Amino acid sequence: MISQPSRYCTVELQALPARIGQVRRIVSAQLRYWHLDPLIDQAALGVTELLTNVHRHAQPDKVCTVEIELLLDRLTVSVHDHDPRLPDVHDAEPFATCGRGLAMVAAVSESWGVRPHGDTGKVVWFTLPAPTPAVALPSTFAAYGAATQGPFAELGAGQSLADGHAPGHAPARSAVVG
Repeated sequence: MISQPSRYCTVELQALPARIGQVRRIVSAQLRYWHLDPLIDQAALGVTELLTNVHRHAQPDKVCTVEIELLLDRLTVSVHDHDPRLPDVHDAEPFATCGRGLAMVAAVSESWGVRPHGDTGKVVWFTLPAPTPAVALPSTFAAYGAATQGPFAELGAGQSLADGHAPGHAPARSAVVG
């Protein structure tokens, strides 16, 4: 018997440095809203590393979708991008300034992996064990995927961060095309 429904949130964005920090803050706020404060540091680090990989390596574009889902006692964070190439995991040199992202994700998570997403890209994910018992959802929480409260509440139907700005804020200006 499932004693609690799934909690699910998604955000689409361009994996640009300013957006990565913004999504890290959104994930942190959503976990606080779900009363999962002990998972914030690990989830924020993991999503930062996955989005940085999209920013640095994904082709043909940097558009991606971040999903966070709590199902019973497991939080899953995943990033879907449009690049079908699977990441290479390798040992970084001791003084290297990059190349440790997936190793860091592996170190802070319970499990992680990557799966192809048809011909349209891949999904890289990691899981964290959720503290039990998790707090029940407020009765005002809408059906699967539709937040009426919390950090995603101000997003209107069909609105996302993919348009380059957070709701209520002016669009960011950049010299980078895309």
